[in-house]
Amino acid sequence: MFRAIAYIARRLLRMLLCLMLVTVIVFCLMRLLPIETYFKDFDRATELQIHNRLEELGLNAPLPVQLWRYISELLHGSLGRSDIYREGHPVAKILAEKIPVSAHFGLLALCLSLPFGILLGVFMARRKGGLIDKLGTAYIVFVQAVPAAVYFVFLQLCGSDYLGLSILYRPSVPSSQILPIVSMSIPPAAGFAMWTRRFMLDETNKDYVLQARAKGLSSRSIAVRHILRNALVPLSQQLPGTILMTLSGSIYIESLYSIPGMGGLLIEVIRMQDNTMVQSIVLFYAFIGIVGMFLGDICLALSDPRIRRAPKAVDL
Repeated sequence: MFRAIAYIARRLLRMLLCLMLVTVIVFCLMRLLPIETYFKDFDRATELQIHNRLEELGLNAPLPVQLWRYISELLHGSLGRSDIYREGHPVAKILAEKIPVSAHFGLLALCLSLPFGILLGVFMARRKGGLIDKLGTAYIVFVQAVPAAVYFVFLQLCGSDYLGLSILYRPSVPSSQILPIVSMSIPPAAGFAMWTRRFMLDETNKDYVLQARAKGLSSRSIAVRHILRNALVPLSQQLPGTILMTLSGSIYIESLYSIPGMGGLLIEVIRMQDNTMVQSIVLFYAFIGIVGMFLGDICLALSDPRIRRAPKAVDL
């Protein structure tokens, strides 16, 4: 029990350090942008107006002072206020409106991609070298090799031309959710299938599998009750990060289908040069990624006691 708590504490401390480091890096990079990006009409502004605006934003203070103020606001739950997108509105309230939309599409895409990807990986592993394995491998290679924008646009055009589905999301038309959900599920499904196949094949030739076969157990029973069960242990490390990133939405897909979620918002605020909004959304996605890795480590430790019982010297 003590080792488990110590393991989680080390991972938590590492996560917090990573979050702090990412916050500092993103903040400093944003401060390297020219001051023109903080003004709607910089060319028409007088020197006094420029000075007052920078003073209002706190940009005239030394960088360490600005960083300390920003971190203090973060610790109090404040992400600042929008400069251009919704001038004066708290960023946290704007994100609170967008996150549920992205989570809705992400959850539906996850319900499609998770069972499909794992089942495909299982059939590929059980029929190694067969038709299903070849088709599944072709699907995985295609998703990894071809730029996502290519097959996203192709799917959008085919869905609209041959199935009559809407190419843009409309809340009043439920069928307009089909294409973006399918598009969002394609990359994670390929990842789930690839990792499931790989881990199942790694388990196939281990001693406990050979022993189960010698006892006369059926191949289906061995695959489901033994091989798949143990293959899900390393897969558990990949799941939380993928799930969180899927739930947080897809930047390109939300822009492609005009979905008013986090992804479309990021593109819009970048175009409008709302630096405060850009900084907050980038940190949000960084937070999702780092928390996903932390949860993956915890899931792996919970599913495999050897991880948390390992000596500290080999804790990578």
